[in-house]
Amino acid sequence: MRGDVVAAARGWLGTPYRHQASVKGEGADCLGLVRGVWRELVGEEPEAPPAYRADWAEVGGEEMLLQAARRRLVEIPLTTAQAGDVLLFRMSAGCPVKHCAILSAHDGPEWRMIHAYWGRSVVESWMGPWWRRRLAAAFRWPVMKET
Repeated sequence: MRGDVVAAARGWLGTPYRHQASVKGEGADCLGLVRGVWRELVGEEPEAPPAYRADWAEVGGEEMLLQAARRRLVEIPLTTAQAGDVLLFRMSAGCPVKHCAILSAHDGPEWRMIHAYWGRSVVESWMGPWWRRRLAAAFRWPVMKET
């Protein structure tokens, strides 16, 4: 199951960054990547995300992404996160969670994650100290559809 999540996320590598998009090979933002993996492995999306601006977390102040994750995923302690789990990040202290990624490896000196990198594409990158300091929550996927 965890391998399936990581493989599905890796299938999105190189997808151009597009705000609010969720189409493999065409465009995705960080939420669009997680939504796309959900569709591939869990099934139909249970809710449509509301329209959101690129600066929604800075101007809105609501924990929209964190609340949505708590509705649809299973929250776990950060210390128990494993490959395939969804990670949420708080980009600035005092601001709502704004970025999400899929943990692709948690062995070795640094974890790796797959995420849509603003202005670039979906990438797999090291989760160094900068990202680790911003890590706010971790989630497991709900039961997956039969394949």
